Amino acid sequence: MKITQSFIPTLREDPGDAVIASHRLMFRAGMLRKLANGLFAYLPLGLRSFRKVEQILREEMDAIGSLEIKPTVVVPGELWKESGRWESMGESLLRVKNRLGNDFVVSPTAEEAFSALVRDELSSYRQLPLSLYQINTKYRDEIRPRYGVMRGREFVMKDAYSFHTDDASLDEHYDAMGRAYRRIFKRCGLTVIPVRADSGAMGGSGSEEFMVESEIGDNTLILCGACAYAANVEKASCKKDYSVPASPGAEAAPAIEKIDTPAVRTIEELCAFLKTGADRFIKTLIYRAANVELDLSGAPGCSGLERRRPAPDAPEVYGEAFFAVLIRGDLDVNEVKLAAALKAAEVTLAQDSDVERLTGAPLGFAGPVGLGSVPVIADETVTALCDAVTGALEKDLHYRHVVYGRDFTPWLVADLRTVKAGDLCPACGGKLYEKRGNELGHIFKLGYKYTRSMGLSYLDENGKSRVPTMGCYGIGVDRTLASVIEEHHDDSGIVWPVTIAPYHVIIIPIKYEGAVKDAADALAGELENLGVETLLDDRDERPGVKFNDADLTGIPFRVVVGGRELSGDVPRVEVKSRAEKNGRLVELSLAAEALSSQVLAEMARINS
Repeated sequence: MKITQSFIPTLREDPGDAVIASHRLMFRAGMLRKLANGLFAYLPLGLRSFRKVEQILREEMDAIGSLEIKPTVVVPGELWKESGRWESMGESLLRVKNRLGNDFVVSPTAEEAFSALVRDELSSYRQLPLSLYQINTKYRDEIRPRYGVMRGREFVMKDAYSFHTDDASLDEHYDAMGRAYRRIFKRCGLTVIPVRADSGAMGGSGSEEFMVESEIGDNTLILCGACAYAANVEKASCKKDYSVPASPGAEAAPAIEKIDTPAVRTIEELCAFLKTGADRFIKTLIYRAANVELDLSGAPGCSGLERRRPAPDAPEVYGEAFFAVLIRGDLDVNEVKLAAALKAAEVTLAQDSDVERLTGAPLGFAGPVGLGSVPVIADETVTALCDAVTGALEKDLHYRHVVYGRDFTPWLVADLRTVKAGDLCPACGGKLYEKRGNELGHIFKLGYKYTRSMGLSYLDENGKSRVPTMGCYGIGVDRTLASVIEEHHDDSGIVWPVTIAPYHVIIIPIKYEGAVKDAADALAGELENLGVETLLDDRDERPGVKFNDADLTGIPFRVVVGGRELSGDVPRVEVKSRAEKNGRLVELSLAAEALSSQVLAEMARINS
């Protein structure tokens, strides 16, 4: 391909709104242009790399027996109402009506569409397991799209969904997907960090995220320096080492005592007033939870709550419930863990008016002793406190010498703490540290969340009706491509891994005329015949401009044709790898074979 026959509008300056390398370089290299906020068009050079990522995805999905299909992007709203996500997805879901007034969704994800397709065809256990995938366009109405295609409104994802007769079959395919994801990212030249993750709105029993380290990452990763433990902060746990200062056992603790604490409300004020550390306090927070699946029958303050069913075959939920959440004073509540413990769609701190109504006390004086208006949920760290301070449910009063199990008993105990750097690894006891990361892929064990709500069933070997269990596996194609640039660039531009580079070789004639033109054209033809994708810079530009654009676009190998080397007794060309500082001279007659061997060797190294 000659550059004059292509469309590669490179830029000398960075776009004004670009703050990360991939955004800057995709625009400057002529790969991408913006149509509107969060909406981007791929130009020919960018699309070539984009298609190569797609091809790697197809090869690895096909290799584990997943079958490609092509569902629609616009999906009937009725399917989303069946699953219960028509309302729960909120404003990020783009809802539209056709001329007949029927509801439709511009897909942000595809559980409903795949479940509906399989539901209509599934009848026997002999059809399972079944794994299907798509590479398709998605739309999420992001409040603040940013960082180019790293967080756009329209994007492309590879989604796969699998259906199984039992958990053992699901586990086997889930593990195969995990291995395939590791191969995919390696073939793209990416260093990923697989981490334990929360399933969030997707539901299900287990999940794993594939992250890349990023200064502008949306996720906080908790990692161990001594072993392979890695988790998203939303899911991370730590060693159950509560290491508070020595305190008497429950039997030896003094009797609970109510003390005056005038105008003292915060943990910091209490520490100063009582001359003690925050790890001696029990912090009590009132939370509102929406769509709670957990059975609250018999829980304090919940006898009058009404239950409803968001979808025909979905579990019943409590539309709204309030909870008192206890945690040690020096720690923070992890709201994702709290939502998971309650099986709730959402948890938020209660309004001030609700806190005062439920506790009967002003803000800052809530505590678990004598609190019977809401269920009390305690973080595991609270169970180790034998001489604690907490609010007394009265203005300007607190309790001290509070003992867990003696003075109060929570309705539920769970791991609710936010793990932070310096905590101890749950696997080996080493110190944990933090990194920022971006999610590229996520695999879920969805279980029966969608198959039950959407009425999927099959007949087992005994003729009995069963509901299949389900898995979900996604990779963002745009974000993967951008992440490759984030990891592989320098001050001059992109440094593509050869596997997804738009071209393998760029030929730069010093001046595209006469013997130089003939040699460059012949070399380009030889390379193409050998299967080496070649870009020939035939522009009437200064060599420096061509060299700068070659570095900017990141083509892995550069060949310079012309000058004294070409006119000598043995014509030579300069061959240089984009990743190397200096080139080398190669006989023109041997250059095509030498470059082909280099490209194949580099391909083999990355794909091995």
